Amino acid sequence: MSTNHRLIAGLFFGLVCLLVAAPSAAGVDWPKDGWRVIETSQSYSELLANLKKAVSANDLNVVFDVGPTEAAAKRGIHIPGNRVVGVFNNKFAVDILRLSVPAMIEAPVRFYVTERDDGHATLSWVEPSHIFAPYIEDVGSSDDAKMLRQEAEELDVRFSRIASEAAQGK
Repeated sequence: MSTNHRLIAGLFFGLVCLLVAAPSAAGVDWPKDGWRVIETSQSYSELLANLKKAVSANDLNVVFDVGPTEAAAKRGIHIPGNRVVGVFNNKFAVDILRLSVPAMIEAPVRFYVTERDDGHATLSWVEPSHIFAPYIEDVGSSDDAKMLRQEAEELDVRFSRIASEAAQGK
């Protein structure tokens, strides 16, 4: 698939995600700028499993998978499911590091799986292009800035596709 087709597909998935996320999670005031939020009818554990499967299917890796829910349970405290899943791969790491050493502080980029009061789960993330925007502005050459922007936009496409697949249970 050409870069233009991937960008168009990513924009389409992004628009779908925006439409799905329009009602936003009841009772949670999610930030607006750069955030994408998809409420699902899946349970927390189902969405977490589907997210990991979609990450692998899109040539990225789960770098970490952490949250306070299980640790709280060991202390006898029940809190709703809450998990941060760091996602990246070595190709993006090397490419971004070559363009901006400071930008690597943002890697891996994260998905956030949360359990709602109704027992269903929400998938949210900050778009990679939003995360990397300050570094794009600070890159010395316009060619490097353009390439860093392209890397971030490619991550946007993949994150949108992963979210769509996970939310659909694929």
